[in-house]
Amino acid sequence: MSDTETIRVYDARAKDYAALNQDYLSSDPRLAAFIAACPANGRVLDLGCGPGTSAGVMAEAGLRVDALDASAEMTALAAQIDGVNARQARFDEITGDGIYDGIWANFSLLHAPRSDMPRHLQDIHRALKPNGAFYIALKLGKGEARDTIGRLYTYYEEDELIDLLTTAGFTPLDRSHGKGPGLDGSVSHWISVATHG
Repeated sequence: MSDTETIRVYDARAKDYAALNQDYLSSDPRLAAFIAACPANGRVLDLGCGPGTSAGVMAEAGLRVDALDASAEMTALAAQIDGVNARQARFDEITGDGIYDGIWANFSLLHAPRSDMPRHLQDIHRALKPNGAFYIALKLGKGEARDTIGRLYTYYEEDELIDLLTTAGFTPLDRSHGKGPGLDGSVSHWISVATHG
């Protein structure tokens, strides 16, 4: 994420966002499936970790968790969670070859410009070990727009997302669809895709 206004909103609303996501993420079947797809004591990355809610569940399950977020306030919250190695970083700072057994990008890459998505997916693929698990969730739709509190979103149609993933070298395994309210109160339709590298 590189949009300064989006980062500013997350800095200002970090505690509100943490409260909004605490309950559902701890019982999210998609997160449980991601954890199950990773080996015991595996090393994983929560990319765009927010307040670390998902990262905390991963750590409790015995995974070694790195967590990255562009928001200083979100990173500070994530760093307070036992077993989570959190640092402030942007999507462009994904580096390394064959480091992670799994990468979780839950409603984070939707803040990246569409033109940057192929490069980000290639970097993620490179950072994964062979056949590593990658989960991505985005909001469905077309174009780019700011929500009512100023965050920039890039929306994707399902076929476009699948094409991007396969082009980057991922094999989609499972898809989930849903809808729910965000931090701004609006309800959006979303898609989550489970893949391996």
